Amino acid sequence: MKVSIVVPVFNEVETVSLLGEALYNALQGIDYEILFVDDGSTDGSLEALKRIIDTHPETMRVIEFRRNFGQTAAMAAGIDHSTGDVIVTIDADLQNDPEDIPKLIEKIDEGYDVVSGWRVDRKDNFVRRLPSQIANWIISKVTGVDLHDYGCTLKAYRREVLEGFHLYGEMHRFIPAYAGWVGARIVEVPVQHHSRKYGQAKYGLERTGKVILDLFTVKFLISFSNKPIYLFGGTGLVLIALSIIDLLVLVMRRLTVGEHMIRSPLLLMSVMLFILGFQSILLGLIAELMVRTYYESQSKAPYSIRSVYPDHQAH
Repeated sequence: MKVSIVVPVFNEVETVSLLGEALYNALQGIDYEILFVDDGSTDGSLEALKRIIDTHPETMRVIEFRRNFGQTAAMAAGIDHSTGDVIVTIDADLQNDPEDIPKLIEKIDEGYDVVSGWRVDRKDNFVRRLPSQIANWIISKVTGVDLHDYGCTLKAYRREVLEGFHLYGEMHRFIPAYAGWVGARIVEVPVQHHSRKYGQAKYGLERTGKVILDLFTVKFLISFSNKPIYLFGGTGLVLIALSIIDLLVLVMRRLTVGEHMIRSPLLLMSVMLFILGFQSILLGLIAELMVRTYYESQSKAPYSIRSVYPDHQAH
């Protein structure tokens, strides 16, 4: 198998030279390529990358962005331009250790489709670790793919499990969840984690809101992309049921205590709930039409096949 190493780079001029040599040493004996994606760096990282590639032009490439598009876009570009059967993603700040890459590839050789790094002894401070632990728990429960460390960039994927979806926002951390959706075999492997020695962290707590919003998107795509009527229609039925209950309460109050129905705010609430419920069902039907248009216009099957046995086409 050929292995493609994808490295997003943004203002890491102090580390890229050290990382390039560390990757070169760690990957001896492996058929590999390294794709550095310069995400609009302004500190000379691109020039440093080009000097590294001049020393190993047969195995290294750099993809230069016109501006900073973000880590997810950088990963998507690296994946799109890679040629390997296995794709490994790793950060450029030297907190991930390239020496762990062969360990991940061994798990791929064992038959796993996704191998996720787990920073057991994470070297970040408590302010960064605690929100990460909470986020990992929430993402695991929402997506159904139980991982300790979604935020660890060091991961290995078989190419086929990355096909069929596109990355936006902060979606790169949810790739294992997408892979689990198509039936990928996923395993978590403890990896080393080093303290940051150079530069500054590029992401802080401000990205938490983006991750939460992206999680809503992931949950919808995983659970309801093929049958959106279950979400919209289910919500609509609940709202209509509440409307009917509200109306029954209003009638009972009229019969028992003589309260005027027109004067009660419950009547307006009942009407609003019914309208919202009906609209939700209509949205679900429209979404159903859009799903069918999406699949049929691309001749895209709403499933993913691992293999066919026996494969008569091979003969």
